[in-house]
Amino acid sequence: MITIIDYGLGNIRAFVNVYERLNIQTKIARSADDISKATKLILPGVGAFDHAMTLLNQSGMLRELEKQVLQNGVPVLGICVGMQILAKSSEEGVLPGLGWFDGHVRRFDTFKLPLRTRLPHMGWNTIRPVKDHSLLMGLNQESRFYFLHSYYFDCSNHNEILATTEYGVDFACAVNKNNIFGVQFHPEKSHSNGIRILLNFSKI
Repeated sequence: MITIIDYGLGNIRAFVNVYERLNIQTKIARSADDISKATKLILPGVGAFDHAMTLLNQSGMLRELEKQVLQNGVPVLGICVGMQILAKSSEEGVLPGLGWFDGHVRRFDTFKLPLRTRLPHMGWNTIRPVKDHSLLMGLNQESRFYFLHSYYFDCSNHNEILATTEYGVDFACAVNKNNIFGVQFHPEKSHSNGIRILLNFSKI
């Protein structure tokens, strides 16, 4: 059972549709009680860092989410802004993140970007796995995924980086720390590669 956290952000229905095609049961969590019964969690997100943290704080689910992830070891996958809020802070805002990773979210330096249409980083780009992990199992060496963001996850511990992407700089596009995972790209919009990521997560 995959529990998708609905705190007001993210393509909730898109995740449900993917898992329905894979014949994997899903549940949408809108309360702390829903999270308390989860065996795997997806934390989606689109938009701004502070807005995401504000909505999550107001949802009434944060304390139970922290309990299940940090104490009970329930696997969680943060996606896009859902990945970014796993960090301690962001240059995009002033609110603290969840702090589950020693890292910070930084804005791309536009002077380093080769394209005139500089930000956001939008569209298809390759990811390069830097270590073998079951989350990335079955992907081609440089698989393409859909991105939409202007800030990137600067992970302090390079041992927690699973894959990188280049957009002016090399940045962490997939991270892992124990039972906590994050991807900057949108697997729910990335066709067969994204489906593979979501399937792999369901088996962790």
